[in-house]
Amino acid sequence: MIAAWIVVERNLLSYRRTPAVLLSAMFEPFIFLFGLGIGLGKLIDTVEWHGEPIEYAAFVAPGLIAVSAMNGALFEMSFNFYFKLRESRTYDAMLVTPLGLRSVLDGELSWAMIRGGLYSVVFLAALAAFGYLESWWALLIPLAALLIGLSFASIASWATTFVRGWQDFDLFFLATQPLFVLSTTFFAIDVYPDWAHPIVYATPLYHGVDLVRDLARGTVAWSSFGNIAYLLVMAGVGRALATRRSAELLTT
Repeated sequence: MIAAWIVVERNLLSYRRTPAVLLSAMFEPFIFLFGLGIGLGKLIDTVEWHGEPIEYAAFVAPGLIAVSAMNGALFEMSFNFYFKLRESRTYDAMLVTPLGLRSVLDGELSWAMIRGGLYSVVFLAALAAFGYLESWWALLIPLAALLIGLSFASIASWATTFVRGWQDFDLFFLATQPLFVLSTTFFAIDVYPDWAHPIVYATPLYHGVDLVRDLARGTVAWSSFGNIAYLLVMAGVGRALATRRSAELLTT
C-alpha cells in the first residue's frame, strides 16, 4: 500500500501546476443536470421509481453521480494510462525503481478511483443543496462512487493495453457511449422494450446508477447488494486481466 501511494502521490504532484485540468471535469455533470435534468424536466413532470412518482431532476441527479465517477476513472485509465504506457514510457522508468508492477497498477487504479470519487463528492454536495437527497443512506454515496470508479478503471486499464494508437480511442469510446444512454441514467427501465431489459441489466453502469439512486432515495434493498457484488467482481476481474496484460507489455 505504501508503494501504491507513491504512485498516487506522483500523480497528485503532476497536477500541481495545472489544477484546472483536474478540476474542469467537475462541471460536466452540472451541464447535464441543468440541460437535461432541469431543462427536460420542464417537459417531463415526474418519473415513477419503486412505485412512487418523483421529480425528473431528482431521478436524473443520482445517475449523474455514477456517470461522473465512471468518466473520471475512464479518462485517467485510458488517455493518461496510454500516454504513460506507450508514449512517455513512465512505467518503464518506475519499474527500474523498487516499485513492482502490481504496486504501479494498484497506484494508478487508486488514483483513478480517487479522481472519479472527487468529482462525485463535489456533485453530491450540490445535489444536497438542491434538495435532491432524501435519505441518510446518501452518506454512503461517496463509497459507491469509489467502487464505481475502481470497477471502470480496472476494465479500462486492461482495454487500453490493446490500444495501438490514439485513433483507436474512437473505438474505445464508441463502446462506452452507449453505457451513458442505455443504463437508466435518464429514463426508467420501464421505458425500454421488454427484450432490451436483459441487455440493460448486463451493462455495468446500470448497476452503478441503480446503487447510487437507491442510496439517494433511501430505497436500499437486496438488489442493492447485487449491484455491489457485480461491481466488485468487475473490479477484481479487470485488475487481474490488466496486471497480466501489462506484465506482457512491460517485460518484453
